[in-house]
Amino acid sequence: MDSNMSSIIGSLLPLIVLFAIFYFVMIRPQIKQQKAHKEMVASLKKGDKIISNGGFICEILKVEDNFFSVKLNDETQVRLSKDFIFNKYEEENK
Repeated sequence: MDSNMSSIIGSLLPLIVLFAIFYFVMIRPQIKQQKAHKEMVASLKKGDKIISNGGFICEILKVEDNFFSVKLNDETQVRLSKDFIFNKYEEENK
């Protein structure tokens, strides 16, 4: 019985090691990145410039629950879902 149990553990050990490697290489960094992105979106305020997933650089005019009212140019204002924010736009000082 003891030999049978050790063979089961021996056959499962490579799978456990593989899952641990997969977790630390793939899953954990992705979770940290998602958390950082969520915090960045939550910290955005009026006047910040953002980059949308579509590549538009726009300025936030109003923060709503699920949307931002943004200005694309002097005449165009639209509502953008918070799910489609790629990053905060930081202008380089030249």
